[in-house]
Amino acid sequence: MAAGAGVASVQARTPDNPGQLPPVALVTLPPEAQATHRLILAGGPFPYTKDGTVFQNRERLLPLHPRGFYREYTVKTPGARNRGARRIVCGGQPPTQPEACYYTSDHYASFQRIAP
Repeated sequence: MAAGAGVASVQARTPDNPGQLPPVALVTLPPEAQATHRLILAGGPFPYTKDGTVFQNRERLLPLHPRGFYREYTVKTPGARNRGARRIVCGGQPPTQPEACYYTSDHYASFQRIAP
């Protein structure tokens, strides 16, 4: 019985099971994240030169897709002198119509799937 419970726990965390990533409603995200999401859907212009670059999913926390599927965007952090830790990562083509977007407030240590 204990072995089965361990398997279920591991399966719940597998990156190719996006339904297991905790959802977050867009309206509950910080205003800066909501603004970044609007810019993504509009195709920019983006305030940071690295916005829209390929996100490689090295952490393997997002569902697995071929390289180039995901793009990352900076979420401004008030008071930060650099880009800060907050990002939105979206996957799919075209970038203005992503299949899914994810929010991280801790520089890719964890993600939440953004629900519209």
